[in-house]
Amino acid sequence: MDRRRFLAAAPFAAVAATGPSRDWLLATLDQAPEPGPRVRLEDVTAVKNMFGEFQKIDIFQGGGSGRLVLAAYMNVHVYPLLRRPQDDGVRQALCEAAAEQTYLLGWMAYDNGEHGTAQRYLIQALRLAQESANVPLGAHVLAGMADQATLLEHPEEGLKLAQAGRHGLRGSSAAALADLWALEGRAHAAMGDKTSAIRAVAQSEEAAEQIHQDSEPEWALFIDPAYLHGEHAMTLRDIGDHAGAAEHAKRSIDHARRQNRARRGALSQAALAGTHLQRGDLEQAHAAGLRTLSLAGKVMSSRAVDAVADLRKRMEPFGRHPLVADYTERARNLTAA
Repeated sequence: MDRRRFLAAAPFAAVAATGPSRDWLLATLDQAPEPGPRVRLEDVTAVKNMFGEFQKIDIFQGGGSGRLVLAAYMNVHVYPLLRRPQDDGVRQALCEAAAEQTYLLGWMAYDNGEHGTAQRYLIQALRLAQESANVPLGAHVLAGMADQATLLEHPEEGLKLAQAGRHGLRGSSAAALADLWALEGRAHAAMGDKTSAIRAVAQSEEAAEQIHQDSEPEWALFIDPAYLHGEHAMTLRDIGDHAGAAEHAKRSIDHARRQNRARRGALSQAALAGTHLQRGDLEQAHAAGLRTLSLAGKVMSSRAVDAVADLRKRMEPFGRHPLVADYTERARNLTAA
């Protein structure tokens, strides 16, 4: 085929350039400042104001909904600021703002199933948080890394990351501490350590009682009852405590419903369905499974789809029961879509 005709007909894939451009851009951060106007605190404030908007997109629509938009914003507006001249105070504030956004970019990639990309962004976010001297933010990034490691069946690494974040906090953020204890519990449960998992859940609940949202940073706003009860439900489900897991799942579902958080609702409905299966109640599990499917279909989140697939696998011991067949067919339609 004629090369010019081929290039004209080929579809433009914006995502194809995201990885190389990110790697090149981040590699320049340690270089000497480029000529240009000095970065002002007003520039940093503009970046921080955008964080809340992108975080809402992730929470309510899923990581796959806005990741490429955030990546473009970072490449065009945020990362170039790091290469411009700055005073020391402005530099620290800018690194903090960039760390928040880079973490969110990594989290969105993680939620969208792009784990290699997510890991690279999270590592860079940790580096930026360190340069900003913001200890709670660094611990928050470690929490995200721990969550990903445990999800990808490396709970030993997830445990180490969660513990590193927790030990570094020194009581500076109750929300971050509650999150890290919750993720430590998830790792212990994945490793089959029931005693440590239960202890971690109790410690997370104790830390959560000290959370005052007005004094927490904006990135910690999602660490609330909907999130924490949902994480505890999955921890207790994985160690076989179906009664405790069901109680936490129901609390998470109630909070998520009031907030219209479909992704968290889907994850907790799947956890609730798992507790019904542990009790041998296929009818209730099927009902919760259908609610999982409905909520998962409302967001662009591979984690929600994974929860649907995991529940289908947990139903396999019930064989060819009509309810299993019905859920399997509905789940297949969702994953295909």
